[in-house]
Amino acid sequence: MTSTALSFSASQAARQLGVSAKALRLYEERGLLEPSRSAAGWRVYGPGQMARAAEIVALRALGLSLGEVARALGGDGRVLDDALAAHEVALESRERQLRANLQKIRRLRRELDQGARSIASVAVEARRRDDAIDVSFPLPWPWGGEHVRICQLRNLTHVVGPLGSGKTRLVQRMADVIPGASFIGLDRAKDGAAGAKASLAADAGLAARVERMLAAMTGLGGNRSDALIALATALEMAGPSVRIVDMLEDGLDAPTQEALICLLRRRGPTAAPIVFLTRSSLILDVDAVGRDETIIFCPANHSPPMFVAPHAGSPGYEAMVTCLATPDVRARTQGVVAVRSSA
Repeated sequence: MTSTALSFSASQAARQLGVSAKALRLYEERGLLEPSRSAAGWRVYGPGQMARAAEIVALRALGLSLGEVARALGGDGRVLDDALAAHEVALESRERQLRANLQKIRRLRRELDQGARSIASVAVEARRRDDAIDVSFPLPWPWGGEHVRICQLRNLTHVVGPLGSGKTRLVQRMADVIPGASFIGLDRAKDGAAGAKASLAADAGLAARVERMLAAMTGLGGNRSDALIALATALEMAGPSVRIVDMLEDGLDAPTQEALICLLRRRGPTAAPIVFLTRSSLILDVDAVGRDETIIFCPANHSPPMFVAPHAGSPGYEAMVTCLATPDVRARTQGVVAVRSSA
């Protein structure tokens, strides 16, 4: 369908707005946007719908969850104010980092001009960050002994791959080789999160931190559950410099997944990095991935893991997005493994 002055097809509207057609369908599923239909049944976006979609995209760019977007568009100004405040804090933190980097570069230039530093040492120091994590290690089975280098982990690192791609073994190896890292496995919610609840009962400070996180999640539209309590407890425990989480979305419903990733993004660039497996399109909504996030994709053919940019056309992007699904699809396929016919 060709665009006119009055309407766009789904693909044209997505290009115009700078999002994917899948994002537009998600807005529709959540009741935020209602496209018209052509005589043939195709989605059509007119001026009013495009204006509405542009508002949604703008609010999402500020870090609002879809639940918060619905409330903001419904006239709840407090939601937008809270999101702007969180955005301001993150930008101020980034500004401090940039200012510190600028001062370091100026110092290195002075030392180089004065002959107090060699070119090689200046180059190494300029690349180093005080909080940098740079590890190189041999990949575990099912890879063939190749090495992978993980450097300067960002705020959030999504690890994605199809069933059997080795992604779980990858993150377990990362937990072994990254100094101070902790691995948060799927047993975290075992026996109704009994282990987490015992930790909360024994540590009032931890209990207070977890309660603040749970309250924030509820404010973002999430729902309390044993799975969420277990995850929040593991994330809030003091100590590890890096948290590595097996299937971040495990046991969480759709609103809670969305609230969780929204909250984690608001921690700011100076928070301890979190590395996590995911196959949820709500956790890894590629249209919402920010500059403080990284995507690592484990290919099905056991080629070495690769870093993937969150936009169509980048190497590995198309294969990566096929591994993602909405929570209802993930629930229907839980435990399903593809079997090749012997015939």
